[in-house]
Amino acid sequence: MNEKKLILASASPRRREILESADFVFSVISPECDEVKEGLSPEELTVENSKRKADAALKMAEGVIICADTVVSLEGKILGKPRDIEDAKEMIRSLSGKTHSVITGYTVTDGERTVSGYVETKVVMRPLFDDEIEAYVEKKRPLDKAGAYGIQEAAGMFVSEIVGDYYNVVGLPLCEIVKILRESFGISAFMK
Repeated sequence: MNEKKLILASASPRRREILESADFVFSVISPECDEVKEGLSPEELTVENSKRKADAALKMAEGVIICADTVVSLEGKILGKPRDIEDAKEMIRSLSGKTHSVITGYTVTDGERTVSGYVETKVVMRPLFDDEIEAYVEKKRPLDKAGAYGIQEAAGMFVSEIVGDYYNVVGLPLCEIVKILRESFGISAFMK
């Protein structure tokens, strides 16, 4: 197993850390593509964007390529990355005391075989105080995170419950990706 080169097509340091934690050997590229921003359900949007990233990545490298796109969905409304600090504060206020979904669409491809889908994780945030929101956003500057928070850092204290894959909330559904890599591409974690 593991004869094929594994490539993560993402600029996200969190996705890289997740794959490293599973002891995969891989390289990283950052393909540029036009992403869909609206007009689709959160599930359709993330899968479509992961496919677009995969198409762009296949033009840059050969191997088994992993692409992902993550959004936060609250009552059917997509919360992507905030535009600015005020937008980040408003996003977190909207999540306070509610259950939302984190949806990651993925595409794994070697150019001949392609597996795409999505994983949804439900996240419950406790009711938050305005001073917590202000301090978190000012100190952590979560402008590069869907929904304006990173569960793996200080915002973890806002989350009272998770139903589903924790790593999906961080940005890559590790359990699903590991399964696909092994079953469809013959690549396993911990095997060099």
